[in-house]
Order: sequence, then C-alpha cells, then structure tokens
Amino acid sequence: MPKTLTSPQFAATLLRWHTQAGRKDLPWQNLHDPYAIWVSEIMLQQTQVSTVLERFPQLLQRFPTVLALAAAPLDDVLAEWSGLGYYARARNLHACAQQIVQEYGGHFPEQLAQLENLAGVGRSTAGAIAAFAFKLRVPILDANVKRVLARLFGINGNVQSKQVSDQLWQLAQNLLPTANEDMPRYTQALMDFGATYCTARQPICLNNENKQVKKCPFAGQCIAKKTQQVLHLPIKIPKARSLEFTCTMVIIQAQDQVLLQRRAANGIWGGLWSLPESSWQQQAADHLQQTQKIKKNISAKKLLQMVFTTGQAADLLLELSDKPESGSQLKHVFTHRVLRIHPWRIKLAKAPLLKTADYAWCKIDQLDRLGLPQAIRIIFRNWNLIHGGDKANELVTH
Repeated sequence: MPKTLTSPQFAATLLRWHTQAGRKDLPWQNLHDPYAIWVSEIMLQQTQVSTVLERFPQLLQRFPTVLALAAAPLDDVLAEWSGLGYYARARNLHACAQQIVQEYGGHFPEQLAQLENLAGVGRSTAGAIAAFAFKLRVPILDANVKRVLARLFGINGNVQSKQVSDQLWQLAQNLLPTANEDMPRYTQALMDFGATYCTARQPICLNNENKQVKKCPFAGQCIAKKTQQVLHLPIKIPKARSLEFTCTMVIIQAQDQVLLQRRAANGIWGGLWSLPESSWQQQAADHLQQTQKIKKNISAKKLLQMVFTTGQAADLLLELSDKPESGSQLKHVFTHRVLRIHPWRIKLAKAPLLKTADYAWCKIDQLDRLGLPQAIRIIFRNWNLIHGGDKANELVTH
C-alpha cells in the first residue's frame, strides 16, 4: 500500500466525508434485513439508481420476505422484473430464495463462505450483505470501488485480469476499518464515493463547475490525480463494436388473444414470454432497401413459415382472416449487440391449438401482468395491446 494513504487514515477520511456529503435518503440504506439488502444489491448490479428507486419498493411490496419470493411462481418473479434487463438476475433471485428456504430454513446464512455459495451471489455481493446485515469486516469490490482504488493508489493494468483483481481485493481488505460497528457506514460510503464523486467520466476533481463547492477528500493523496491519469484509470480492455442483427417478429392475434412463445431459460430474455420470431440475421449494408421490399411483397404464408414449423404455419393459415399488417421497426440495444426488429401482425378468426408447451394463447388484457421483455412491451404498445409508454422506435438498453 502506498505510504501516502494509510488504512486508518483512509477509513476515517471516508467516514468523515460520508457524514458531510454522502447519500442518506436511498430506500435501501440503513437496512439490517439481509433479504432487502440482497434484493437491492442484485437490482443495482446492472440497473440505474433512478430506476431502482421506483422498482425496489415495488418488488418488496409484492414479495415482502424471502419465503414469499421462494413460494412465488417464476413467471410472477419475471413479470415483476420485466423491463429491468439481465433476466438471469431474476431467475437467480428466485433460485436463491428457494435455496435459502431449503438449506437455511428461510434465514440468510451469516458466514461469508455460505453467502458466496448462494445462487447468483458473487464475492462482492456477499461482502455487501455481510457488511450491511451482519457487520462483518469483509470487503466489496464492485465497479465503483475498483475505480476508486485504482485511481487513489495508481493501480495500472487491466482491472478484469486476475492479477490486478487479486491486488485490488487485497487492497480493499487492507483498508477496512478496525471496528465492526463501522462496516455498514463504511461500505455505503465507499459505494457512494464512487457513484457521486469519483465517477467514471466526470469526477469532482476534474469538474471545474463544482470545484469550489465540492472537493475530493483524497485530492492531496490520489496518485491518479498527481500523475494526471484520472480519466485513464482504471484500465479496461476496449469493448468490441456491437454486431447488428435483424429479425422478424409476428403478433398472431385471434380476437381477444395473442400467441406468445416461451423463450429458453438460457440466453437472451431467458424464461420470458415473447413473440414468435425468425432467426437473427447479421445486418447487411442494404438493410433499409431490403426492409422496404419486404413491406411490399411478403405474404402471411411467408411470414408464418419464417417463425413457425411448416405444420404449425399450416394450422394458423386455416384461420387467417386479414392480410398482414407491418409495424414500425424497433431498435433494441443489448450489451454486446443491436437488434432491429421488424414487427408484423396477423389476425385469425379463432385460436387453433398448437401442440407444444413453448406456445400459449394469452388474453390481451392479461399481457401487462406477464414477464415480457421491454422491447416486446413496446411492440404491443404500438398496436395498443398494452397501454402506456412511448411509441415506436424507442431505444431500449439491457
């Protein structure tokens, strides 16, 4: 550890800063219930704080205890998670709740090793639960904390590599306050400092507008600041350019019902209800021209053959009542790819039986209660099948 900043000095400075400038009104702060702490930590992993402020209380209201969450059908959990993205978190949340009920009698284990073995709970999340709920002297190392430590102590190298990661974990351990009683506030302070002061793109030390009002408490000891590397640390491997794909999705509507398809548990939108879709094609340079051509020439038979087996398409064609309707193209942004969805609607006189568990007819007035990807919700809104929200061409990030 650099001589410029000792462990007691770091903890004391951070706690003093939190008293003066830390966040104190977030609904998951000052909690001691490990269940609520765990839910908030999972939700905050890949979701903006502004969204969690709304959705965290809603989830706790619907599933107030780990027993309630474990007993709920997975569909209900996915429905409550709808729109938050990274749906493996919801599946792991449900699996973890059941694990806690089955293995620990509905009570969260208090040992760090046991917490780390829970479904979907990694080392840093386990540390947060242990520190907040049980006041254990264990470190956390989320993205914010990695950035703070890499800058303050001038840690070079890719933070995603094992060598640098091990170095940061050891540093995080060394910096812990000596008193267990300080662990909840210290852990919150560390998170807050990275989220509000030592941010990725506009840290306080480089923000001229706030320089006279807000000052970094570590400005005199920060190695990144001294060496003018604040925006260069931590070092990350540049992300590859996102690949772009296109696909066709079809709303099959029979009077007051639409046909939904359950997605496989693994993969994108795992376990959620979606629309029948064609295979994804990597986007070509002449995509726009192709789209215009499809709008003019595609038939109901062709559309159904794109998203169903031959036999299923034939069954649906028997009930065809109208020509296909083309909807507005939707651009949906994932972490590592972009999908441009061309939606269509086909109306049937009645709903034929499809002999597979992957499909189900759903009443239109029940759609809003299901676990649907946000992109599918927008498609339904564009046809006024679900009310509320913005119209076509909304950009969705997951």
